[in-house]
Amino acid sequence: EPRAFVLRQNHPNPFNPSTKIRFQVPDRGLVRLQVFDILGREAATLVNDVLPRGSYETTFDASRLSSGIYFYRLQTGQLTEERRMLLLR
Repeated sequence: EPRAFVLRQNHPNPFNPSTKIRFQVPDRGLVRLQVFDILGREAATLVNDVLPRGSYETTFDASRLSSGIYFYRLQTGQLTEERRMLLLR
C-alpha cells in the first residue's frame, strides 16, 4: 500500500523513442506529470487527473522531439518532485 510520494527514474534512460515513468501518490488528489525541455518549455503533459492513492506507470513517447536532456515533474497537492532524462536519437 503506497504511503509515500515517489517519482522513480525513468527506464530506460537514455531512451529512444519512448520510456516508462513510474510514480506513487499517498492520497487521492489532482496529479500532474509534465515533461519540460532544457529551456523549461513544456514538451508534454502525461497525467493531469484526479487519481486515488496508488502506484502508476505511464509511457512517454518522444518520437516527435529532438535529442537532449528533458525534465519530468510530478505534482500533487503541495508535493513536487523532478528528475531528468536523456533522449538520444
